Amino acid sequence: MTANPLLQDWTTPFELPPFAEISPSHFEEAFELAMAEAKADILRIADQDTAPDFENTIVALETSGEQLTKVARTFFNLTGADTNEALQKIERDIAPKLARHSSEMLLNAPLYKRIAALWDQRETLGLTEEEARVLERYHKMFQRAGAGLDGAEKDRMAEISQRLATLGTSFSQNVLKDESDYQLVLETDEDRAGLPDFLLAAAEEAAKERGLAGKHVITLSRSSIEPFLQFSTNRRLREEAFRAWSSRGENGGETDNLDIISETLTLRSEKARLLGFENFAAFKLDDSMAKTPDNVRALLTKVWAPAVAQARDEEAKLEAMAVSGGENHKIEAWDWRFYSEKVRKAEHDLDETELKPYLQLDSIIDAAFDTASRLFGLSFRELEGLPVYHPDVRVFEVLNANGDHVGLFLGDYFARPSKRSGAWMSAFRSQHKLKGDVSPIIVNVMNFSKGAPGEATLLTFDDARTLFHEFGHGLHGLLSNVTYPMISGTSVARDFVELPSQLYEHWLSEPEVLSKYAVHYKTGEQMPVELLDKLLAAANFNTGFQTVEYTACALVDLELHLLDSPKEMDVADFEVQELKKIGMPDAIAMRHRIPHFQHIFSGDSYSAGYYSYMWSEVMDADAFGAFKEAGNIFDPATADRLLKHIYSAGGRPDPEETYIAFRGRAPKIDALLEKRGFAA
Repeated sequence: MTANPLLQDWTTPFELPPFAEISPSHFEEAFELAMAEAKADILRIADQDTAPDFENTIVALETSGEQLTKVARTFFNLTGADTNEALQKIERDIAPKLARHSSEMLLNAPLYKRIAALWDQRETLGLTEEEARVLERYHKMFQRAGAGLDGAEKDRMAEISQRLATLGTSFSQNVLKDESDYQLVLETDEDRAGLPDFLLAAAEEAAKERGLAGKHVITLSRSSIEPFLQFSTNRRLREEAFRAWSSRGENGGETDNLDIISETLTLRSEKARLLGFENFAAFKLDDSMAKTPDNVRALLTKVWAPAVAQARDEEAKLEAMAVSGGENHKIEAWDWRFYSEKVRKAEHDLDETELKPYLQLDSIIDAAFDTASRLFGLSFRELEGLPVYHPDVRVFEVLNANGDHVGLFLGDYFARPSKRSGAWMSAFRSQHKLKGDVSPIIVNVMNFSKGAPGEATLLTFDDARTLFHEFGHGLHGLLSNVTYPMISGTSVARDFVELPSQLYEHWLSEPEVLSKYAVHYKTGEQMPVELLDKLLAAANFNTGFQTVEYTACALVDLELHLLDSPKEMDVADFEVQELKKIGMPDAIAMRHRIPHFQHIFSGDSYSAGYYSYMWSEVMDADAFGAFKEAGNIFDPATADRLLKHIYSAGGRPDPEETYIAFRGRAPKIDALLEKRGFAA
């Protein structure tokens, strides 16, 4: 018997991974044995003599490869949140092997024949709604993987999948290396000019973590660099920091992503054509709510025009502010946040330094938990001494209104060099009922700048919104109530998955929540009513900029995946030309430039799908209106419908139908335009 902890039954509390016992070397053996076991499971299903039925084929597939799922989830959660060179080496090695393993299953002809036979007989099988949906998802998954192709085309599909897995891993690791290698050391008073105390404290803590005790360091974590760009009066350093931030993945040498991008797009285009689609965007969107590239472009274009108009008005105000301060230079991308903060102060008598003392991390976590309690009857009990992969990780047991166990929630909130940038939700275990009631283990990962030892961690309002957003995803996983893993939690259409997260953000901005949880980290006093009013009055400040930097990314993503022959493309020139074509203001940069656009190149989850945030926002803006119309943002009847049709349903219902079941009608884009402050 191997002593590998990854291959043992976990006797830890709640069957958490025994992190302290796991070393990187364990993963190599665990993956090999778990893949062999999963392959044997698949062959038993595919080669059985018994005629296919739902139980011996679909349920059997749902329970196959359990060991591999357990190992892979543990591994990839670590490589995202707390990686090291040993894990990265294994990741580079295992990515194409896992892709090959997946292809062997999805391109297995006898297995597909069984699934296709069930699909053809689906009307006579007496399936429940959920069983019918699971069968439909399996049939579509195999078809979209190339199961219906001939032998040579199947071989090519397998080759493409393996190569894309390798490229995605390299892309992600290159961006992380550029991020973790960079540090802007602030040596002098001139370097630190204009920086508020909360940012200096975070920069001092970042320096200490990098072995530079007594100094101040700005990193490429968004929670570090954005406040620096917002407050630093040293324009030269603002430009230096911004250029480092915007050039991740485009610095030449081993971490350059330009060739990876070109090859990735070429392989995706070939894959789409093999499957009978004109381009990769058409292939990807065929299995979404949007359905076609034209529908996506129509939505983005409808928002783009008013957003650019508003952004140009905002830019004019920034230029006027600069002139009033004796500056006559053109507004550049590294100036926008700096002068925007000054304009906000002038127009709304509001600045970040005034807000931050009232937005402490622990209070915002409590606000997110309390909102879930009032909507869904949940409670959260923090547990000490449980296995975690990093000392910063906090663990909460989630209980329902009856005090019964719902799942575990892990919160990993602070930036560190071993963590990729951004914020995300993931699962160590998903909810299902195939083998009893299997409860979920959900994790939220963020990159907030940690406060000094003994000091509170203070957030920007955008940070607080991010926390609510990711917790909305977390609830989607925690509240899942389905039988089959295939449709558990967030396993829904890509342009529907952001609805539960973006909808949850709305509660943060409500006075009923903010007035209770926005309390001063030193005095414990609530945010003054006048400050709260100013914050809410400024809700649509700078939304032209925010909408433009996002929508430009979505439009460029779409155009990248509509290309006929991306093989010889010049990535940098393509970006310049596309932004010129859509009329991108010079002073605004894409939120994610192509060389570090991890949403679409570190895998293909959001490829040709970055528009999903806005597609979902049409729904979330409209959906929150149901609570407003009820006259109570915690209205029990509306919350019950929300739980039933959105948060607990997983991928069981059709997304359009389940939205209508909750809201009583289809969503209206007017709600999104109003939310962003644009005329409908």
